[in-house]
Amino acid sequence: MMHHAEITQEPLFYLFVAFTILLTLGYTWGKRRNKRLFVDAFEAIQAVLNPKDQQFTNIGGLTGYHANFVPKQNKFVRRVDATITLLPRQSWLYYPFARLFGRFDRLYLVYHLSPKADGAIAEGHIIARKYSRAVGASISNAEHLSKESVDWGGREYFLYYADRITREALMRCRNQLEEPAEVRHIALVPSEQRVFVLMRPRVGEVGKVIDPLTTWVNGHVEERKAALKQSQHEPAEQNNAR
Repeated sequence: MMHHAEITQEPLFYLFVAFTILLTLGYTWGKRRNKRLFVDAFEAIQAVLNPKDQQFTNIGGLTGYHANFVPKQNKFVRRVDATITLLPRQSWLYYPFARLFGRFDRLYLVYHLSPKADGAIAEGHIIARKYSRAVGASISNAEHLSKESVDWGGREYFLYYADRITREALMRCRNQLEEPAEVRHIALVPSEQRVFVLMRPRVGEVGKVIDPLTTWVNGHVEERKAALKQSQHEPAEQNNAR
């Protein structure tokens, strides 16, 4: 009993107790914060897509979630995949190091285009200049694309595009979103028939991006299909004129 009393009077004992309480409080706060972020993001996507089918998967405990959404009515988008990876806020031992090494919350969106959109997009990217220097952010086909720098909400972005229509579409996307919010990269990937988006999820901000972005994806595919159809008719009209 005397030995136990001596331990409880040691300063290190009280520091240990305080540290344990701090970690417990940090775990509770981090868990709630991360849950709020991923729930807000997925609910915003649901509200825009109005899916007829959806599936959710936990891929990283409290820091990773994946979802598949099949839109109820969408002519050119057959499925949207969403993956969110979050900072380890529940672990106050690791969280400071994650911030120190430049990690941030990420929301990846992949719009899988339907067969009706086959061949209707060309490659194009709009990517934040600061993010473009990050590991894994390089554009593999950049040397074959035109490039220019544009201002978006006071931030510098790089525009990569295969043709004039794609450039105009990316500029229209920028104008429709008005502010980039936390968008880091938007990519049109014709080889995979996908539109890829990377953004930093913020509570209340995801819906402001997803709504106009989904409208833009459908509008761009419609425009490209009309342009392709027109280009196919022009040679036939010229031959008839002869």
